[in-house]
Amino acid sequence: MSPVVTRTPEELRAALAGLDGTVGLVPTMGALHSGHASLVAKAAEENDHVVVSVFVNPLQFTDLGDCDDYRDYPHDVDKDVAFLSDKGVDVVFAPEAEAMYPQGVPEVWVRTGRMGEVLEGAWRPGHFDGVATVVTKLLSLVRPARVYFGQKDAQQLMIVRRMVSDLNLGPEVRAVPIVRAADGLAESSRNQHLSPEARSRALALPRALAAIADGTDLETARAELAAAEGVELDYLEIVDPATFTADPEGTLALGAIRVGGTRLIDNRLLG
Repeated sequence: MSPVVTRTPEELRAALAGLDGTVGLVPTMGALHSGHASLVAKAAEENDHVVVSVFVNPLQFTDLGDCDDYRDYPHDVDKDVAFLSDKGVDVVFAPEAEAMYPQGVPEVWVRTGRMGEVLEGAWRPGHFDGVATVVTKLLSLVRPARVYFGQKDAQQLMIVRRMVSDLNLGPEVRAVPIVRAADGLAESSRNQHLSPEARSRALALPRALAAIADGTDLETARAELAAAEGVELDYLEIVDPATFTADPEGTLALGAIRVGGTRLIDNRLLG
């Protein structure tokens, strides 16, 4: 059965009013793939109803969306709704930016502090403040029992967990393991921008993370990744996943690279 598609907060509230029982929320930016399907499946398993948001949030992009990364981000709501049609989703919330931010750029944001300023936050200043602000809005609108995020975006996941705890927002934050393609690349909406050659080169990142898990020291893995053909290394680190501070004894290795104009992130739990 196809989900009910809502485009405004008012339509969303009306659709939610007809649901009895627990609701699981899966926030997405669309361009759905098998990784998203795993989030939806977990939400359907653990809740009476599932809501999926499909919203490319300009606040988490450079210059509040005035950038090619935002303009070029894949966006096809009809295709995403079709993807969800047989997955037990009750409601899709697919607003335009004007519906989410009717007064333009909000005056009041959720700030993510030091956790939002390191690693991805250092390379994308303000990104996590934009994520935290839109997730807070979605939680306020849907009021789910549980909200689902993929482990691939590990820093985002931990920031949302801390935000929900610090602000007493209520829902349980559920992490779902990374889904990888047969070649080992973590599923991502950005993968569709990769040519076959670029995709092959992008596999250097999961290989580097696997090498660290197998005992290769960080500096060696970093040097090999930086030297990989066609790869621009942004960072490769081992961190304490509770704080995202660099820690050689940490239990999370993560990295970011650029290949053929496409930026990719990945991580691997250690130990």
